[in-house]
Amino acid sequence: MGVKVIVRQEEHELPAPIRTGDALRALNLPPELYLVVRAGELIGEDEVLQEGETIRLVGVISGGGLSAAGAR
Repeated sequence: MGVKVIVRQEEHELPAPIRTGDALRALNLPPELYLVVRAGELIGEDEVLQEGETIRLVGVISGGGLSAAGAR
């Protein structure tokens, strides 16, 4: 059964146990660009995922602020 990983509405199955950071790397996703959510809670990159667990990967969105010229 493994661990179910949901990213952008796509489901992936990975072997358990696996650390969250290793799960991201297995899917070729840079860990610094995703938040990992399990049961509605953010979890860290070193968290070990067990058989039957489901996590959701949420892409981090960043944007710039207004430049000095744009702020009036």
